[in-house]
Amino acid sequence: MKDSLDSHERTLLDAIPLAIFVVDEDVRIHDLNRAAATVFGLEKTIILKRRGGEVLHCLHSSDVPEGCGRGPFCQDCVIRNSVTASLRGQAVTRKRAKVELLMAGNKRDLELLITASPLPSKDRPLALLIIEDISEISTLRDLIPICANCKKIRDDRAYWQSVESYFNIYIGVSFTHGICPACMGELYPEYAEKMKKATD
Repeated sequence: MKDSLDSHERTLLDAIPLAIFVVDEDVRIHDLNRAAATVFGLEKTIILKRRGGEVLHCLHSSDVPEGCGRGPFCQDCVIRNSVTASLRGQAVTRKRAKVELLMAGNKRDLELLITASPLPSKDRPLALLIIEDISEISTLRDLIPICANCKKIRDDRAYWQSVESYFNIYIGVSFTHGICPACMGELYPEYAEKMKKATD
């Protein structure tokens, strides 16, 4: 494969808002799109031909002197195994993975969705590797402290806010409001009765 994409391929790759890497069978990075550089704070010229674990600062990439892909933990690496599976013709679509990264000297656990697909190439087997960070969304599966009376949610700073504000701030979700049939009957019994008659 040529070292760089042509302008049309580059435009397409950069237009996709997900972090995409072009990697070989050893998960060495051959190219990446703008979203990958932005999300992971990567400088393209510095990371090319380096293994993914090194570049993303996997906590286990330096477990052994040989580096990423060579340590005991690497056998179970979802990213590496997804690339391998895709190069063998198996579809890997949005496979959930927990990874431990070292960021600014601190261990950080991320939950990711991994997609890998073979990329046609004359020179060597390559794959497109797509990484989606779903850490914020997955935290919603944890217990969220909510007031038993007013239903406000307490965030990590002990600040109480409405359910709508909490979801908007932490995952960018906005709400629209309505009234369920039970509450309609309780709050507006006359209107609920008229609606019931109209549907019968």
